[in-house]
Amino acid sequence: MSESSFQDDVLGELGDDRLNEIASLLGTDTAGARDTVATTVGAMTGGLQQKAGADDEDGAEVRQAFAEVAEPPLEGVSTLGGGLGGLLSGAMMAGVLAKLSRPVANAVSKKTGIPAATVSRVIEMLIPVLLAVFAKRAAAGRAPGAPPGAGAPAGGASGAAGAGGGLGDLLGQILGGGKK
Repeated sequence: MSESSFQDDVLGELGDDRLNEIASLLGTDTAGARDTVATTVGAMTGGLQQKAGADDEDGAEVRQAFAEVAEPPLEGVSTLGGGLGGLLSGAMMAGVLAKLSRPVANAVSKKTGIPAATVSRVIEMLIPVLLAVFAKRAAAGRAPGAPPGAGAPAGGASGAAGAGGGLGDLLGQILGGGKK
C-alpha cells in the first residue's frame, strides 16, 4: 500500500471545481493549475518544516499549531454546521499559513513568473484545503484507541521537532515523511 503524497492529497481535496477556478485565475489549463498548486504547496510545507525546526518564537508557534491540528474537534461544536469544529481546531494553523503566504507567494512568483498577487490569491484558496488535509492526516496517524493528542507533547511547544514519538513524528505524518 503506497502512501499518497501530501500534494496529491491537497489536489484531491481541492477537487475539479476549485482546480478549474485556480486555472481560470492563473489564465492556464488544469495541468498548469496543478503544477502551480504543487509548487505552492511544496513551498508552504517547506516553510512550515523550516519554521517548526527553529528554536524561537515562530518555531514554537508552528509546533503549537501542528499540535492543535492533531487534536480532535470538540464533540458538541463539530455537529453545529458540519465544519465549525474543524474551523475552530485549525485557527492557529490558519494564522501560521497566512503569515507564510507573502514569502511563499514571492518565492513561487520568482520560480514561475506568475505575479505574486495572483499567487497570493491561490494561497488564499488553498489555506482551507491545507487545513482539511492536515486534520485528515493527523486523524489517520492516531492509533485506534489512543487518547487524543497521543504522540504530541503537551502544549505542542515543548520538545524538539525531531523528538522520537513526539511532534517530529506528527510533522512527518502530516507533511508526508519530509524532514524531521
